[in-house]
Amino acid sequence: MENSNYTRRTPNESLCLEFIMNNKDLSRAELSTMTGLTKATISVIVKKLLEDHLVLETGIGVSSNAGGRKPINLQYNGKAGLSISIDVGYNYINALLSYLDGEEISILQKKPIALNEETIKKHFSEIIESFNESLPQTYYGVIGIVVAVHGPVYDGNIIFTPHYNLDRIPFRKITEELSDYPVYLENEANLSALGEYTFTSESSSLISINMHSGIGAGIVQNGLLQVGSHGFAGEIGHQIVMINGKKCLCGNHGCLEMYAANKVCFEKFAQAKSMDYVNAIILREYYQNHDPDAIQVVQENIRYLSVGINNLIAHYDPEVIVLNSSLYREIPEMIQQLKQILQNRFSNKVIVRNTLLNEKSTLLGGLVLNLQHFLDVKQIKLTD
Repeated sequence: MENSNYTRRTPNESLCLEFIMNNKDLSRAELSTMTGLTKATISVIVKKLLEDHLVLETGIGVSSNAGGRKPINLQYNGKAGLSISIDVGYNYINALLSYLDGEEISILQKKPIALNEETIKKHFSEIIESFNESLPQTYYGVIGIVVAVHGPVYDGNIIFTPHYNLDRIPFRKITEELSDYPVYLENEANLSALGEYTFTSESSSLISINMHSGIGAGIVQNGLLQVGSHGFAGEIGHQIVMINGKKCLCGNHGCLEMYAANKVCFEKFAQAKSMDYVNAIILREYYQNHDPDAIQVVQENIRYLSVGINNLIAHYDPEVIVLNSSLYREIPEMIQQLKQILQNRFSNKVIVRNTLLNEKSTLLGGLVLNLQHFLDVKQIKLTD
C-alpha cells in the first residue's frame, strides 16, 4: 500500500534531498557543487522540495569572499510526517511513534507476554489505536509502519523464526487490517544496523550484532542493507563454532548462538544457582561481586563471541561493529575484554563498541526504512 500523499521523485530530486538530509544548512550554491547539477536545475528542484514540505529555508548563510547577497540555507524538515515501528521479540513487543527526524512522540513496551497470532492481533490493535489517539498534526501524517521480527526476512516475507513459532503469522496482513498505512516487514538486526548507521555513526560501513534469544547481525554499506541472495546475510548466530556441538533449531550442530546468546547465558547461570529466572541485571550483580559462576559464564560468552566477530571482520571488513545486548550494556567491561581478544591484523582498525541507542536501535531503524521507501533516498545520516 502506498501513502496517499506520496509523490514520486525524480533521481535528481532524490539526490538533492539526500545531500540536504545528510548536510545541515546547505545553500543552493553548495548543493549545486556537491551534486554537479546546474544552479538553474537546483533552483527548480529546491522549489519542488519546499512545496512538498520536505525542505525548509532556515536562515541566512555566510557570503563568499567576493561579497554579494548572502545565501539562504536549506534544511531537511523532519517534522513533515510521522513513523511507526514495532519490534516483536520472543517475549515482548516494543513500539515507537516518532517524527521523521527520530524525535520520540510515544513509546510503548509490552513484556513479558506470550506471542501467538491472537495476542499479536490484540497487542498490535492496542498499539496502533494508542498511537492514532496521540498523532500530532503533520503534513504527511504516518508514512508507514515497519514490523521487526527476530528471524531472517527476504523480500518482505519471513523465512523462519528459530526461537519462536511466528513464521506462519501474517504480520503484514494483520497490520494492514488495522491501519491504512503502508506496512513493511524486516529482520530486527537489520533494522538495528540501519538505526545505528543513521543516528550514531559517520562511517560508511557498519555491522550491528543483536543478542537476545539468538544472535543476528545487520550489515549496512553506504546506507544499504546487505541481505544476501536468500535473506541469510548476517545470520552469524549460525556460524559453527563447535564441531559436533549442541543441536541448533536451524538444523546444524555447534552454532554460535547455542553458546553465546543472552538467553543461553542466563539459563546457564540460573542452572548453576538453581534459580528460576535470570536477566542481565541479576547476572551483573553476581559478576560485580566476583561470583565464580558469573565470571565463568561471562568469560565463556566473550570467548565464543570473539570467534563470531573475528569471522565477520574477515568477511566484511567494516569500519564499526556495534553490540546490542542487554548483557554487554549492563557489564560494559565485557567490551574491553572482547577487544583484548580481537587483536590481530584484520581487527586492529575496526571500532567495536556498545550501542548508543540501546533498545531503540531497531525502532529507529524502522523509521529509516520508512524514510527510504517514502523519500526514495537510500543514504541517510541524521547524526547531530
